[in-house]
Amino acid sequence: MNDQPPGGSWKVVKNTKQRIRHTMLRVKDLEKSIDFYTRLFGMKLFRRMDNEGGKYSVAFVGYDDENTHPAIELTYNWGQHDDYDKGDGFGHIAIGVPDLYSLCDKLEAEGVDIPRPAGPLKHGGPNASTIAFVGDPDGYMIELGERA
Repeated sequence: MNDQPPGGSWKVVKNTKQRIRHTMLRVKDLEKSIDFYTRLFGMKLFRRMDNEGGKYSVAFVGYDDENTHPAIELTYNWGQHDDYDKGDGFGHIAIGVPDLYSLCDKLEAEGVDIPRPAGPLKHGGPNASTIAFVGDPDGYMIELGERA
């Protein structure tokens, strides 16, 4: 599947200042990952493309507009991996949400792994942020918090 506009290419918007464009995650099942981020987290699928020569597919998901807000690039390498070593350098992606407890209830009902349930940040004092950690379909950790 290639959601490129018929007969044309993606509109490239020239950057006017430095910014974080996206973070790339290698995934085992692109459809499952797209569903996870769009349906459960309300992200939009900005674009998707299959590259036959490179034998990979990519999908970019995120909030608002990809030309002004960071995205997550989901990369599926055709037939190359059943699982990826996460290493010990990558920590997590952080997503601000308006109602942490409600989202965690929804994710739990969907069978999402929640290794750190919603609650105040330990050792954070009286003004501690409320956070939770959940795992995506490939085991990447996502920190959820109500802070924007």
